[in-house]
Amino acid sequence: MSGDRADQVRVQLLERAASGAGGSLALCFGSCRITVQTDSAGLRQKLARYYADFLEPADHDNVGRVPDITVRALEAKPWNPELPWIVKQPDPGKTKIKEEYLDLPQDSRLGTCMGRLVRKRLTGMLFYFDQETHLAHGPCLANDNQVINFINSRFIQWMLDRGSLLCHAAGVSLNGNGLALAGFSGMGKSTLALHMMRRGLDFISNDRLLIHGLDSGRNTHGPTMHGVAKLPRVNPGTILGNPSLAGLLDASQKEAYVKMAPDELWNLEQKHDVYLDECFGQGKFLSAARMAGLVILNWKTKYPRTSLELVDLAQHPELLDTVIKSPGLFFLPRPDVAYRFQPENYLDVFSKCAVFEAQGGVDFDHVADACVHYLGQQGKG
Repeated sequence: MSGDRADQVRVQLLERAASGAGGSLALCFGSCRITVQTDSAGLRQKLARYYADFLEPADHDNVGRVPDITVRALEAKPWNPELPWIVKQPDPGKTKIKEEYLDLPQDSRLGTCMGRLVRKRLTGMLFYFDQETHLAHGPCLANDNQVINFINSRFIQWMLDRGSLLCHAAGVSLNGNGLALAGFSGMGKSTLALHMMRRGLDFISNDRLLIHGLDSGRNTHGPTMHGVAKLPRVNPGTILGNPSLAGLLDASQKEAYVKMAPDELWNLEQKHDVYLDECFGQGKFLSAARMAGLVILNWKTKYPRTSLELVDLAQHPELLDTVIKSPGLFFLPRPDVAYRFQPENYLDVFSKCAVFEAQGGVDFDHVADACVHYLGQQGKG
């Protein structure tokens, strides 16, 4: 009976989507084209600003092209269908339950579930997705960040379905050569990426990287790292330490934060979105780069000196935990795809490039300078 009720909810969402398409937005993430349809003009405006570097040009070549993914965002009041929801347990270190989900009954022909419903407890946002359909329903405008995350999750699914490897890492590039930046939570991946941007590098990704072209064979260029179009979100300490971000805080905020002790500032959870074009200029947010290396941040504020050394991940498997990333609740596996989620897949791809570990004290400038130098040398190879 619960399966029948879940299918009724799915049908209701589909009917609502068919009757209220509204305007659309065309996005291009590398070779993946995503059309977002929404009946909220305000949401469409917000998304256009957020994805400014990924808007598809309205030129003649794009006329009539069918998108790879169509996402529909339907503005509505919160809806909590009476379903036997399954609680999504919090991530390690977290206690608050934020999501619940329900998979529709299995399709015996495909050998997999037909689709998944996900409900956000705190906001009342409801999502449905399967291999063809991608719907967001609820107070979308007030929760545009959840719509953005849903759009990005559809791109991640699309890339994983095509054999990519998902990494928990930020990414930057210089002249097409990229570095992945990994580290345990709170190590400062985004902070390091923004320090390197201040030195002229381009931004690839804030927290997720998809590595494609793993079976490169004779391809001497190696695999490509694709970013996810998510703006960096940083704490006040990052802003104070990077003059390019000075405009994100007003005078009173700066005065309050400057008075804090370094450890207190480091642990402060007060995130700010960084619009890269406002801080670093136009055209600095790219979708991909050739992967030239990996930097793992494994440092602590209490140590005085910083070291950056080459490391063999096969000899230090504990560091692999900083890079491996589960695709999460918004991933629905297809029965005909062999996904690359095993540790050996990560070891294999990173054996083909330089891997550095930053240890000792926290020194973003030192590591940023070393990384920029390394990428500059790559360009001469």
